[in-house]
Amino acid sequence: MAKKKSAAKSADLPEEFLAKLQAVTAKRARVVIDHILKHGFITTEELSTTYGYDHAPRAARDVREHGIPLETFKVTAANGRKIAAYRFGDPSRLKTGREGGRQTWPKGLRDDLVATNGERCSICNTDFEARYLQIDHRVPFEVAGDQTTNIETQDFMLVCGSCNRAKSWSCEHCENWTTTHDSNVCRTCYWACPDDYQHVALRLIRRLDLSWTETEVAEYELLSELADSAEQELPEFVKLVLRKAIEVT
Repeated sequence: MAKKKSAAKSADLPEEFLAKLQAVTAKRARVVIDHILKHGFITTEELSTTYGYDHAPRAARDVREHGIPLETFKVTAANGRKIAAYRFGDPSRLKTGREGGRQTWPKGLRDDLVATNGERCSICNTDFEARYLQIDHRVPFEVAGDQTTNIETQDFMLVCGSCNRAKSWSCEHCENWTTTHDSNVCRTCYWACPDDYQHVALRLIRRLDLSWTETEVAEYELLSELADSAEQELPEFVKLVLRKAIEVT
């Protein structure tokens, strides 16, 4: 077990910050807050083994979505390996106007998104049954919050769980997420508009997310075998194939 630092005592926290903590009622966010108040921080290991939350970053996001700043840092576990942990961040970075965290999705939003874009992930274009797709803010909630009125379908998209996790990781390591919080920057990002973007988390990158499904899997397996024979990683081999195709045309 990682060594605990002194607990974040209520008397050490500004009144507004403490009031914000006390106002949170959502179960997962409440667990994280109470643990930090008692022990000073909470580790990903504790979130998993003690509370059963296997996706620790999601639990941390639940707190952040209430406008409460959290810092991520590294601690040493009992087995000597480094693991992530969370503690309260600078109280001056408390974000107001987010009481209750995320709003409940409007009734019919999922159906509207399916009607507009079909039963597929908006990022990797893989077909899924609608129930397996997750409603996602194009501009992250942590940057722009929720609109409580005039909710527009185009501000959301349906994504698969894998792409949603990839987006979360990329966004959480983007300077616009951590410091600037400019919605316009997000709107020009791949993770908001995969079909028309200028950057990926502020980096000059172009992405092409591909999936091979059903009868196409045999093609993927052949590509993988050819990449192995060429002693290349599959993504680089696919780029090589595409370069040769471009040269021919």
